[in-house]
Amino acid sequence: MSAATITGPAKTAAPAREGRIGLRGNLRHIGALARRNLLQIKQDPESMFDAVLMPIIFILLFTYVFGGNIAGKGHEREYVNYLVPGLMAMMGMNIAMAVGTGINDDFKKGVMDRFRTMPIARSSVLIAKIVVEIGRMLVATSILLGMGFILGFTISTSVFHLFAAVALGTVFGAALMWIFILLGLTMRTAQAVQGVAMLVLMPLQFGSSIFAPTAKMPGWLEAFTDYNPLSNLADASRHLLNGGPVADSVWMVLAWSVGITVVTAPLAISKFRKKA
Repeated sequence: MSAATITGPAKTAAPAREGRIGLRGNLRHIGALARRNLLQIKQDPESMFDAVLMPIIFILLFTYVFGGNIAGKGHEREYVNYLVPGLMAMMGMNIAMAVGTGINDDFKKGVMDRFRTMPIARSSVLIAKIVVEIGRMLVATSILLGMGFILGFTISTSVFHLFAAVALGTVFGAALMWIFILLGLTMRTAQAVQGVAMLVLMPLQFGSSIFAPTAKMPGWLEAFTDYNPLSNLADASRHLLNGGPVADSVWMVLAWSVGITVVTAPLAISKFRKKA
């Protein structure tokens, strides 16, 4: 992709200072870079396997392996109504991890060297990555909901509450992407990014209310789940779809999302500017 593809005919090949690029120019750059990332997915459809297959495997696995034990044999359908909102919370975190490995690979392959010569805002490269990953996240969530409906999932509230639950998960997932971008810019290899990410993901996922109620957990673990943002997100989605008080959980998720973004986004952008 040439500089002209992003900014139109350029008068000079010299990179412009990011401070001279206005909002309109930034949005144009983000759009062009997002299209580039989408074309990469089109050329490499295997990169969508995690977004397409992961929700199918997870809902089938946990419904039929754990559903009978948690909800009681013959009550798997009831467990689906508990599980699907929890898996909606987990999808964002798993998809977000791909941003970090993608950024790391782009540096290894020299893609960032090409961007360095272009008159584009450095932040637009990262934001474009996030935009595309949000699209992948929505694909995964749609497939998860489709499988849920096939297995007997029902919404006790309304379509508006469904959209609100999806939007809440998207906001939190987008915030998490900044963490994984920072990891991708810090770690030396994509394998290292995945290794560190899994060390963070596993305790957060299984030490939460995603798969089972927390009331029978040991006291120390139950206390951890109270502050676990994935528990807050799972509970908020569950109450939005199945009915129940949502305000506290929703505000906690939004607070976590804002806090994560405020702390990690500037660090990631600063690291990217120094590295790129």
